Amino acid sequence: MTFLKENWDTYKLTTYAFTGFLIGILAMAGTWNLLQPTNDPFVQASPSALQRFTSYDQLKNYIQTQSQEGTQYWGFGFKGRGFAVPEMITLDSAKFAASSADYSSTNVQVEGVDEADLVKTDGEYIYIVSDDTVHIVMAYPPEEAELVSSIEFERWVLNIYVNGDKLVVMETDEYRTFGAWPVPEGFWGDVTKIHVYDISDRAAPVLDRTVTVDGFVLNSRMIGDYVYVVSQRRNIFYNDTEIWLPRFKSGESVEEVDADMIYYCNNTDSYYAFTNIVAVNVQDPEESIGHETFLLGPSSTLYASMENFYLTAPSWGGRDFGEVTEIYKISVDGRSIEYTADGRVPGSVLNQFSMDERDGYLRVATTRGHVSRSGGGTSNNVYVLNSSLGIVGSLEDLAPGERIYSARFMGDRCYLVTFKKVDPLFTIDLADPENPTVLGKLKIPGYSDYLHPYDENTLIGIGKETVEAEEGDFAWYQGVKVSLFDVSDVSNPRELAKLEIGDRGTDTPALYDHKAVLFSRSRNLLVIPILLAEVDPDDYSGTPPANAHGEYVYQGAYVFNISPEQGISVRGRVTHIDDDSFLKSGYYFESELMVERSLYIEDILYTISRGMVKMSAMDDLSDVGEVSIP
Repeated sequence: MTFLKENWDTYKLTTYAFTGFLIGILAMAGTWNLLQPTNDPFVQASPSALQRFTSYDQLKNYIQTQSQEGTQYWGFGFKGRGFAVPEMITLDSAKFAASSADYSSTNVQVEGVDEADLVKTDGEYIYIVSDDTVHIVMAYPPEEAELVSSIEFERWVLNIYVNGDKLVVMETDEYRTFGAWPVPEGFWGDVTKIHVYDISDRAAPVLDRTVTVDGFVLNSRMIGDYVYVVSQRRNIFYNDTEIWLPRFKSGESVEEVDADMIYYCNNTDSYYAFTNIVAVNVQDPEESIGHETFLLGPSSTLYASMENFYLTAPSWGGRDFGEVTEIYKISVDGRSIEYTADGRVPGSVLNQFSMDERDGYLRVATTRGHVSRSGGGTSNNVYVLNSSLGIVGSLEDLAPGERIYSARFMGDRCYLVTFKKVDPLFTIDLADPENPTVLGKLKIPGYSDYLHPYDENTLIGIGKETVEAEEGDFAWYQGVKVSLFDVSDVSNPRELAKLEIGDRGTDTPALYDHKAVLFSRSRNLLVIPILLAEVDPDDYSGTPPANAHGEYVYQGAYVFNISPEQGISVRGRVTHIDDDSFLKSGYYFESELMVERSLYIEDILYTISRGMVKMSAMDDLSDVGEVSIP
């Protein structure tokens, strides 16, 4: 399951260091193009519209030529493209079952577009991923709660979906063989297996079908009865005689993608990957899969509406190295997948919440440049793109020297949080797509990594409190901060309430994974898992310094009361850990009993770890029962 980062600042600095190292290598190997200004047609409407190869020979020549001009990877007796370690991205789902119970659904970005996750519920059962196993727990009514079945897999389970009486499991595996095709000697890579189970009898799941997809799963969504999986193979294997083309397997049928069915981008880049989008009907195991394959830069972020997928990829070629984001628009309808447009914007996107589609326009928030303690030339921008992905409106150079920490689009508004020493919350008007306008901003200590709508006039922010450093132009992060912002007066946003939990070192997966957040407006309820660190004043003579890191003393779900009228207060806490393991934790803590997800069914709060499902009464959080997970 996902892990809690014990030091998010260290993680970001490590990421920057790796990026800098990679930039140095590729910059020496790549060719440089002049970066065009924002108002140049090169950025307004990219001339590099995708096209398909006309033959296998053209594909082979293209890859070999680009390799000679750009980065090459040598090893294991073959020559291949440079690669990056794929991220393990976890996602989540909504409610599809016919249960009449009042229960929480997964925290997703777009209503009706489900996201895979480690935990799902249908209002009666809870489905839990634990390493290489999926457990099904009878959860409601709580007095009948029990583990009813477990499905074990050969390899690591990534995440799951539930669609009525169907369970979809995504498993990662090594490339071994694809039917009659023996894998070439020296080739290595990943495949993604999409297993669909009939769970009409939860105690005895039956496998309906397995679809094997070339590459590691980058992201996925479920719309209606179709699961769409985006996979990527960053090792484009080739030798003197062949290119290993993407393949798909459904049941015993294996299909190799013909070269003339692969899209490619005809511009200068030094870094490519095979990206596949596959559509699987989870209710009809007899329906053939739909799929498309693209030879693009390594995609990093997916935003999905009900009709369109938007894939982003940083440009790794030329002088715009990493400073321009390519965007590819792909329409989806059932098993039909169709490329429709592509474009580009200056800067890089933070995550899926940096994009939003409304009335045919795509709105995108980006940061250009990098922040450092010694200063840095950064700018933050919002772009509005038309249906052809040409830029029609822009708002640039927001908060120079800072970067975007979170973004949220709500109707005709965009809310941005940037940060270096203090947290400016920007309110931006997008009602006129051609003229985005800053309406107001609020500067307060700290920052929000995640913004969640409470209602149309109120935002919840989850992030970190900070203290400005005396020794430089930066700030020390402190404990986790939950804020409530009033944005009813767009020119004067206000922080209605805030609550800080713990000291420096306190962490929560809600900072980087929105699926860890449980919110119910009707119940004025917010639940997030927290790893609590506290500084012992006795360890210091006088006041502890701002950079003092606390010791871990608790992990569990924090349950908050939250409303504009009453502010934010802690209703209580629920933990699965009752031993002294924190005493031996040091600067890192990991346990199979760390609470990672929470949900409710009727008036019972369920907290889930890899080793337990615990049930608590919603009103006073008293214990109702628990189910152990082997």
